[in-house]
Amino acid sequence: MRNIPGIQAILTDPAGAVIGLDFDGTLSPIVSDPASAGIHPEAPRVLTTLGAHVGAVAILTGRPAATVLELGPGLTDVPGLVVLGHYGFERWEAGRISAPPPPPGVPHVKAELPLLLDSLGASGALIEDKGRAVAVHTRRAPDPETLLAALREPLTKLAEKHGLVVEPGRFVLELRPSGMDKGHALSLFLAERDARSVMFVGDDLGDLAAFDAVKASGLPGVTVCSGSAEVTALADRADVVVDGPDGVVALLGELAAVVSRS
Repeated sequence: MRNIPGIQAILTDPAGAVIGLDFDGTLSPIVSDPASAGIHPEAPRVLTTLGAHVGAVAILTGRPAATVLELGPGLTDVPGLVVLGHYGFERWEAGRISAPPPPPGVPHVKAELPLLLDSLGASGALIEDKGRAVAVHTRRAPDPETLLAALREPLTKLAEKHGLVVEPGRFVLELRPSGMDKGHALSLFLAERDARSVMFVGDDLGDLAAFDAVKASGLPGVTVCSGSAEVTALADRADVVVDGPDGVVALLGELAAVVSRS
């Protein structure tokens, strides 16, 4: 793995490295109810070691930043951690959260969505209120793939009606504001930190934009896929594929062990 230029650059100059990470499916195993998710038990310890040596550790997620910290006890101990929630619209750093006001379309979508799902007979669909966005999960439905496909068009129309966009994912459709994605958020963060190398680790379609940002940055970089049978598009584009959150934590642990000895 050290033969990968991006990995070599991180190991040679860790103080110039930005380590970007998705949360669900990357640091946290995917579960049927998003509210019951939890960070991999070894991740906070590994990130604490890594964070003491690299330029920055940033979690880029569609979840609210506060939710990530609730689901990841111990993350606040990671040196210099930044959590970019809601795809970068929201930022947690040094114990403080900053974000612009929620877009007006979100409350309307939240109000209309239950009636729409009921009218469509969407049995098994689960609504997740993310504050600045709302997600519809089909993982618990009898046929999650068929339900996801059936919901795509009506949810897209609902989102467009209220000035939002639909972000597809692993058995989920998220209705959220436009104008920001993980790629844009990562690009801004790299410029802010004067990064000299970058790694991004993700598992879902929303992480493809961050993969693109790594390539577009012109920096020595590496893209890592937290692999699963549910999504293959990232694996096809990644420099490194690991076996889910266990593999992610193992990889980060290897990096942390090397940079802590240098």
